[in-house]
Amino acid sequence: MSLLSSARTMAVGTVVSRATGFLRTAVLAAVLGVKGVALAFNVANTAPNIVYELLLGGILTSVVVPLLVHAHKDGDGEAYVQRLLTLTLLVLGAASVLLVVLAPQIVDLYANPNVPAQTRDLAVTFARFFLPQVLFYGLGAILAAYLNTRGSFGPPMWAPVLNNLVVIVTLLVFALVPGPAELTSATITETQVLVLGVGVTLGIVAQTVALLPALRATGLHLRLRFDLRGTGLGHAARLARWTFFYVLCNQLVLVVVVQLASGAPEGRSYPSYTYAFLLWQLPHAVVAVSVITALLPTLSHAAADGRLDELRRQLDRGLRLTVSLIVPASVAYVVLGPSIGTVVFGHGETSPAEARFIGTLLAVFACGLVAFSAYQLQLRAFYALQDTRTPALVNLGVNVTTVVVDVVLYVTLPDDLKVVGLAVGQSASYLVGVAICARVLARRVPRDPRGFVLRTVVRCLFAATLPALGALAVVTVVERLLGTGTTGAAVATLLGGGVLAAGYLAAARRVRVTEVDALLNPVLARLGR
Repeated sequence: MSLLSSARTMAVGTVVSRATGFLRTAVLAAVLGVKGVALAFNVANTAPNIVYELLLGGILTSVVVPLLVHAHKDGDGEAYVQRLLTLTLLVLGAASVLLVVLAPQIVDLYANPNVPAQTRDLAVTFARFFLPQVLFYGLGAILAAYLNTRGSFGPPMWAPVLNNLVVIVTLLVFALVPGPAELTSATITETQVLVLGVGVTLGIVAQTVALLPALRATGLHLRLRFDLRGTGLGHAARLARWTFFYVLCNQLVLVVVVQLASGAPEGRSYPSYTYAFLLWQLPHAVVAVSVITALLPTLSHAAADGRLDELRRQLDRGLRLTVSLIVPASVAYVVLGPSIGTVVFGHGETSPAEARFIGTLLAVFACGLVAFSAYQLQLRAFYALQDTRTPALVNLGVNVTTVVVDVVLYVTLPDDLKVVGLAVGQSASYLVGVAICARVLARRVPRDPRGFVLRTVVRCLFAATLPALGALAVVTVVERLLGTGTTGAAVATLLGGGVLAAGYLAAARRVRVTEVDALLNPVLARLGR
């Protein structure tokens, strides 16, 4: 299956996954709002993701897939994944127990000291429900990595749909459970806490269990293996040392971000930042993650065979495909961000004004979206070469940029814009990251002298410029006529988005962005029948 076909197949599952995730985030904001309870929930829900990344997440991305490719070539793929699952179960199972005990200390690490005591205590309670998710994140990620190396990309992309549906049902049940007239950290009931805590964790369990039918189809036998010595896992551990450094630096930066954001004024603090960030990741998840997932085994095979020219060719194809779709998405967020935020989040416990602020954050984040996706894709070339040191050192520059810009802007900006400064810091760091990474990678894998990737970037930006101006004019007129409430924002998003999408597709074909043609031609052929 070609890269484009694989990415298209996975994108279908990812679109459904992210669409339900999009709905989950919208329901979460409507039910919990952006204040005390939402702050406690988001801080607690961040903890298992952070701990998982520290213990295993980055190692899986950078080390496990290439090693599984090698193990499969040597005829030892099944035994290798059985040992990995055993090790994951032992390490993350023990870690989950310890984490629940240390929940107060973990919450205090991330929550700003100015967070009210009742909100902090609620975050600790939520964390004790959420931290065992670490084990299921790990097991699910190992199984998904194995399926990817066997060419089975669909199930890992579809499994999060079940998680999202479970969480959506949980939130609806939460809304139906008898509760206080005004939802706050002090008034939330024990039943409401229990519904959220159990339901959200069950979603992660369901996501992992959903992979089992696909595993049976590959013939993999799930069993524990304790013969861990002399199996090559030591090599994985050596590679993972730099990956751990990479992940550790990222999580230390996240500590800074959460500490600063949770100390901002209520209604414009960490929940607003989190909702905007989740929505911002949608195009990257649909496009770039699909391309990355399809590309990494191919890059790993090329690197294992010493075919650096093929590695560069495949990487550049992935970059061009990613850029051709991420550029219009980022431009759409910049132009339509406040309107999109109002449409998605301006319901229930979240007011239209609070939702519009989320959309403003989304527009700021969008300035770094293309750079972020390209940066993540370039890192996979190093991982395919089993080089984890270089990405860790490059990422250190990204982390330093984030912290410096975040702290400077947080100190200098007024209270109601402090979180906007944090979004600026994230975007700036990705621009620095992609520039450094491209330069360093060129020393290992020579660039295409024809500059096809840069040419695609320029053409895509050119194709998006005029449609963006047209969309901005439409949004301005609509919001003047209908206002900036949910109705005006919905009409502005629909009309402005239509102008931007149609204009970009027409202009991209006109300036010969071949990746857009490759995506549109099958659709146009069917319409022409």
